[in-house]
Amino acid sequence: MPILLFLVLLSVTFGVVMFMTKPTREENDLEKRLAKIDRPTAGAATNADILKREVFSEVPLFNAILQRIKLAADVNVLIKQANSNWTVGRLLLGSLLIFAVVALVASVWLHSVPIALLLGLAASTGPFIFLVAKRKARLHRFAVILPEAIDLMARALRAGHAVTAAIEMVGREIQDPVGTEFRRVFEEQNFGLPLREALLNLAARVPVPDLQFLVTAMLVQKETGGNLAEVLDKAGTVIRERSRLLGQLRIYTAQGKMTGWILGFLPFIVFAIMSLLDRNYAHALIEDPMGRKAVYIGLGLMIAGVWSIRKIVDIKV
Repeated sequence: MPILLFLVLLSVTFGVVMFMTKPTREENDLEKRLAKIDRPTAGAATNADILKREVFSEVPLFNAILQRIKLAADVNVLIKQANSNWTVGRLLLGSLLIFAVVALVASVWLHSVPIALLLGLAASTGPFIFLVAKRKARLHRFAVILPEAIDLMARALRAGHAVTAAIEMVGREIQDPVGTEFRRVFEEQNFGLPLREALLNLAARVPVPDLQFLVTAMLVQKETGGNLAEVLDKAGTVIRERSRLLGQLRIYTAQGKMTGWILGFLPFIVFAIMSLLDRNYAHALIEDPMGRKAVYIGLGLMIAGVWSIRKIVDIKV
C-alpha cells in the first residue's frame, strides 16, 4: 500500500510538472520561426505553406488521428472560445491521467471497481468543466462590454469615420474580450476578407445572442442602406434592456440554482466525510448487491432532479 501510494503521487507530480513546464503554442511557433531564420538558404527554393492549419496535438501521429475526429474539432472550438492555450491532445491526456489516478485510488480505498471507474470518469470531466466555466465567464463579460463598443462605433460613425475605421477603434479602445475579437475582424478585413465574411466569422467565434443581433443589424443595413449610427443606437438600447431583464431573472432564480448545487453536492460531501471517519461506514452500499443497486438508482434520481431544477430556472429571454 505505501509503495502504491508513492507511485501514484510520483505519477501525479511528474504529470503536473510536465504539463506546467510544457511550452505554449505561441512559444513553439516562435521557436520554429527563429529556426527558419537561422537556417541557411541553400539549394532550390521551396514553396512555403502559408495556409493556417489547426494543430490538435504536438505529437504528429496523435494530431493526424485527432484531425479525423469531428469531436476533436468541437473540443478545439471550446478551447478557443474559453481563450485557453491548451491543445486538444493536452486536454485529453490530462483527463486520461486524472481518470487513471482517481480510479486507482478509489479502487484501493473502496474495494469496488465499478464505483472506482465511475468516480474516475466523473473526475476526468474536470478539465472540460473548467473550460466550459471559463468560456461562460468570457462570453458573459463580452455581453456586458458589448453595449459600450456599440456606443463607440456609433460616435465614430457620426464623426465621419468609415465602418472599418470604427471597428478598428473598438479593437484599440475597448477592453478584452470585445477589443480582441473586433481587432481580429479588422485584421481579417484588412487582409482582403469581405466585411460580411469577417462579421459572420465573429458571430461564429462568439456565440452571444446580443452579438448575433448586432451582426444581423449591420448586415441588413449594409444590404438595404440607411443610417448605421441610428441602427447601432437602437441595437444598443435593445441589448441594454435585455441585459437588465436578464439581471433581474438571475436575481429571481438565484435561490433555485443554489438549491440545485447544494442538493447535488451534499450527498457526495457527506459520503466522503463519513468514509474518512469510518472506512466501514459505506460497507453495505459498496459490498452488498442491493446497496450497489441503491447507489445507482440514487445517482440516477439525483441527475434527474438536478436536470429538472436547471430546466425550471433556465428562462429564455
